[in-house]
Amino acid sequence: MHEPGTSSVSVLGHRVERREDPPLLTGAVDYLGDLSPDGMLHAVFVRSALAHGELRSVDVADALAQPGVVAACTADDLELGDIPEWPRPDGPPRPELARPCLARGRVRFVGEAVAVVVAETAAAALDAAEHVVVDVDPLPVVVDLLAALEADAPHLFPGLGSNVVLEAAPTDVGVLEGSDVVVRARFVNQRVAAVPMEPNGTLVTPVADGGLDCVVSCQAPFAVRRGIAHALGVGEETVRVRTVAVGGGFGAKGGVYPEQVVVAALAARLGRPVRHAETRSENLVAMSQGRSQVQEVALGARRDGTIVGLEARTVTDVGAYPWRGAIPFRTARLMAVGVYRVPRLALTSLGVVTNTTPIGPYRGAGRPEATAMLERAVDMLAAELQMDPVEVRRANMLVPGDFPYTTATGAVYDTGDYGRALDVALELAGYDTLRAEQADRRRRAEPVVLGLGLSTFVEVSGSGGEFGSVSVGEDGVVVTTGASPHGQGLATTLAQIVGSELGVGVDRVRVVHSDTAVVPHGVGTFGSRSGQLAGNAAFAAARAVVDQARELASVLLEVSPADVVVADGGLAVAGVPTTTLTWAQLAAAAPDGRLRSEGDFTQEPGTYPFGAHLAVVEVDTETGRVTLERLVAVDDCGTVVNPTIVEGQVHGGLAQGIAQALFEEVRYDELGNPLTATLADYGVPSAAELPSFELGATETRSPRNPLGMKGVGESGTVGSTVAVQNAVVDALSPFGVRHVDMPLTPERVWRAIQDAAAR
Repeated sequence: MHEPGTSSVSVLGHRVERREDPPLLTGAVDYLGDLSPDGMLHAVFVRSALAHGELRSVDVADALAQPGVVAACTADDLELGDIPEWPRPDGPPRPELARPCLARGRVRFVGEAVAVVVAETAAAALDAAEHVVVDVDPLPVVVDLLAALEADAPHLFPGLGSNVVLEAAPTDVGVLEGSDVVVRARFVNQRVAAVPMEPNGTLVTPVADGGLDCVVSCQAPFAVRRGIAHALGVGEETVRVRTVAVGGGFGAKGGVYPEQVVVAALAARLGRPVRHAETRSENLVAMSQGRSQVQEVALGARRDGTIVGLEARTVTDVGAYPWRGAIPFRTARLMAVGVYRVPRLALTSLGVVTNTTPIGPYRGAGRPEATAMLERAVDMLAAELQMDPVEVRRANMLVPGDFPYTTATGAVYDTGDYGRALDVALELAGYDTLRAEQADRRRRAEPVVLGLGLSTFVEVSGSGGEFGSVSVGEDGVVVTTGASPHGQGLATTLAQIVGSELGVGVDRVRVVHSDTAVVPHGVGTFGSRSGQLAGNAAFAAARAVVDQARELASVLLEVSPADVVVADGGLAVAGVPTTTLTWAQLAAAAPDGRLRSEGDFTQEPGTYPFGAHLAVVEVDTETGRVTLERLVAVDDCGTVVNPTIVEGQVHGGLAQGIAQALFEEVRYDELGNPLTATLADYGVPSAAELPSFELGATETRSPRNPLGMKGVGESGTVGSTVAVQNAVVDALSPFGVRHVDMPLTPERVWRAIQDAAAR
């Protein structure tokens, strides 16, 4: 047997160019909007213009009479099943909270689909949709998540008697006793939109055997297949779900949407292909959104900075339907104590429904919220004690000898060296020099002030399982995975892992994915899971294929299997390279002309990547404008297969984390009308608003999988957001500013300075 990646062409840990990029850059791949099969019809959804009301009637008669219209349907016409909640943290999904595919009886947010029009052209469908008459009797609206808790708040689901749909009780009491100092604050982690490059889209074609071929822009084809089959009341085997190129997902495309089910039902009913492609304005009201949590925190400590206990209450907005909102709710609770030794914890977590777009996972899915809460509190503690934020962190950090470590929330950390990541970040940034520059600028009372912000964090990744297979035959080396890549570079990673085991170049490995008709089963790509789960599944399958080939080669070469080793392009006798049998020769000699192994790799609990980020900002105190000058990010994701791909994932996460800190916020008025339903109103930054990132890394293997990998897809978002926020507050601290909620817009920062001066 050989160790991982020890063949003579091993490329594990090397910079291999992403094989996904040339087709994307040259336009050689299709997105869903590029597909237009013969006879295709176009679907346009009619959406509620009111945030809350009794749905009296939906009249589609006039729409049906319009030129080119083939169908116009309501919930009563299609009679579809509901979309249940994602698995709850406290038991099975509750049927009364299920999400209808088209509204029935009541509308609960602006943008909820109430009818659908199908026509020969998209323009005809859009014109006809204007003729659908929707009669809604308005009901009182609740938009603010804290207002949803009030006794007189309007109830979205009257039978519940409350808007609370998720609840977890404290794990301890009296946790602040013995503290010399307690810092208290309320933090708002604002609602943000996913804004993938490609909005949601679905194309469904009926097939000859009565089944449905569904092309969906999604992250988890098997989850979408399951949801469509459930709502249509058919067997999963009759529904094929596949993707073409997917223009981003960030968690928001991880589950089935009502529109996908409706399009499938229409294709089955009409016997023709039907496509729905969201517009950007639709996407900003209909695609699940992220974050939206209010945190009330009390952190107690001794005079030397040692934490005594943490008491917190978090209220998470799940939007109009719980749907997938339990995912960030659960993860934020799990990661509440971060990288620190917190002896006592009292954490109350509530999830409430409001008349807003449903919340779901968005890059980090609860991890950034938890990190922001804790890292802001730690910075406030440092300010109260007049200690450097670095020293407070060092005084409380878990150390390598503590692992494995079980937190008060039940997280079981695998490995970590949090202090080392922090040290590397401080060294890369030149922390002491920056503090000296800051002190000098403060002495000179310059109007543009300097701020430094730290974030040390740990996140959870990669729990569960994933399918993988490796085969060698006439068609070469083929890897099949249940994961569903959509931009991360996973195909390159899997090709590297398998190519290194088989001794073949990355360009000789074909990766098959994202099609329920050719992949036996799978989970999908989200939650920083696919590199480690799909990677280790492929690794195990590749090793099994090598073992099969070794036995076969030993017979063909008349040597002991122990003497057969992996060589360039095949197997050979150790020390005798001229005896090499190519993989084509070995496959031809195998039964059925193929070597193959498959299986699932399962990892419970998951792994815990970590890191330290440091932001450097300048704040113009006369205008409130924040300029992010530097972002230093040190991340540890265990074994690195391809540094280029890891760095790319970190870069993307940093951009989205910084965007939340400085620019992005989904807003509604008091009647639940969206105020940020176009990209003219919702502040997505461009490259011009971001600095060149400075990356570092440490590498702490995980013992929970053979390759020692951890996730990296979300770490940039987890660490950067609060690092930038801490930096802005640090810059304003001489003015008496204690905290500023995100996004840190010029107006909000300027007002914080003025309010502090008035106090």
